[in-house]
Amino acid sequence: MLKRSLFAAALALLMTTEARAQNQVTVYCSLLSEWCELMRASFERDTGVKAMVTTKSTGETFAQIRAEADNPRADIWWGGPSDSHLQAAELGLLAEYKSPTLAKLHPWAQRAAEMSGWRSVGIYAGTLGIVWNTESLAKRKLPAPKCWADLLNPAYRDEIQMSNPATSGTSYTVLATLVQIMGEEPAFTYMKKLHGNMNQYPRSGAAPMANVVRGESLLGITWMFAAVAEAQLGAPVTSVAPCEGTGYEIGSMSILKGAKNPEAARRWYEYALTPTAQATGARAKSYQIPSHVEAPIPPNTPKLEEVKLIDYDFVKYGSAAERKRLLERWDKEVAALPK
Repeated sequence: MLKRSLFAAALALLMTTEARAQNQVTVYCSLLSEWCELMRASFERDTGVKAMVTTKSTGETFAQIRAEADNPRADIWWGGPSDSHLQAAELGLLAEYKSPTLAKLHPWAQRAAEMSGWRSVGIYAGTLGIVWNTESLAKRKLPAPKCWADLLNPAYRDEIQMSNPATSGTSYTVLATLVQIMGEEPAFTYMKKLHGNMNQYPRSGAAPMANVVRGESLLGITWMFAAVAEAQLGAPVTSVAPCEGTGYEIGSMSILKGAKNPEAARRWYEYALTPTAQATGARAKSYQIPSHVEAPIPPNTPKLEEVKLIDYDFVKYGSAAERKRLLERWDKEVAALPK
């Protein structure tokens, strides 16, 4: 009788522990920290599930997920360009999950899910562009750039900034975009010349925009929606989509293979696809285009159909081998150049 009571108590404790575990989720967030925090608070308030959120750049998050593959510490990866999520899917790091919400998403978000073998999904979109500080540009009496080619102007010596593509999903998209627009050899010739006008390559994709706002860099290469957000806050910044065409990102979300809390991960996943959750982006001053067709589009954000976009090859440039090859070449031929 005593043994049976002890067994029942142990079983009850186990069930309580499992229930508690499924009432929490660990999220790796590759977005602005303000959005990560606002989403965490919104999710906890609306679902009652505890969320532990860690914010890092896309490249750093991808590296951490790979390092933890045998014992995942997170349940879900939220944010960052689809290229990196596709690479994670290819490496077997993501769990397959076909959301019942897919039919309510824009075609580009559904395409991201299909390309990944249903191991990822599109949650937002954004276009690459050139951003600059209008006050600094006027004070220096310098022309505003309109094209990628304009960035080679000697007048911009040490005045341009983009993040490091090895640690930033944003700048890996820049690298892949230039290769697709120009061809690989001309693109690397261009980036070697552009290197002379660069002042630094920070680790985070958000850093160039922040430094342009502060006047620490005259120009930056980053997402156009970032300039919209800063301008609405009163910063003297604007942006342009380069005349030769530009790339774009499909920001993605994935459940990690071997997640300790798969049920809670699916709750975050489904919540993140709702119009309510996607509206938290604009509230956090992060003005990407939401993937749910009923989610409001932030004001003044460039829509995909308003920009000259290239036919971005997400499958090719989302492969682990191609990413590794391009980054190694960039590190050897561009980053290693003297200033």
